[in-house]
Amino acid sequence: MKEIYLAGGCFWGMQAYFEQLQGIVATEVGYANGHVENPTYEMVCGGTTGYAEALHIQYDASVITLRFLLSLYYDVIDPTSYHRQGNDIGEQYRTGIYYVDEADQPVIEASLQELAKCYEEPIVVEMKPLTSFCSAEEYHQEYLKKNPGGYCHISREKIQTVKDRKLG
Repeated sequence: MKEIYLAGGCFWGMQAYFEQLQGIVATEVGYANGHVENPTYEMVCGGTTGYAEALHIQYDASVITLRFLLSLYYDVIDPTSYHRQGNDIGEQYRTGIYYVDEADQPVIEASLQELAKCYEEPIVVEMKPLTSFCSAEEYHQEYLKKNPGGYCHISREKIQTVKDRKLG
C-alpha cells in the first residue's frame, strides 16, 4: 500500500475524480502542511493556517503507479496558477504534491520536469514532504456524491470519464 497527498484547489472535485480509479484503496479530504493544530474549514479559509486543501490517496502500486496518478492530477489543475484553481482563490487552493515516502521524490521531480516542458510559464506546484495532515469535517468527505450540484473547478466530464483511462 502506498500513499500520496495532492493539493489541487477545492478538494471536493479531486476526491470525486480520483476515487473512481481501479487501484485506489481509499481517499480522504483534509488540510495539508499547515502550522495550526486541528484547523477547521473556516480557519483554513481565513488564510492564516498555512494549510492547503488536499486529498489523501491510498493506492495499490501493483495496480496503479504514482507516475500515472500524477499525470491524471496534472490533467485537472493549472500548474502555472499561483494560489488559485478555477474560481477558488487563496493560499488554501494552492497546488502541491506532498509525499511520505522518500523514494517517491525522484518520481515526482521527474514528472514535474516533464510537465514544465509543456508550459512557457513557470510551474508553481509545491513538492514537499508531508509535515501535517488533518481530516476535513465529515460534510466535506465525498461532498459531490452527497451534493451532485455542488461547485467544482474540475469539469463533470473529466470526473465521469477518468475511470475509462488506461492504467499506468
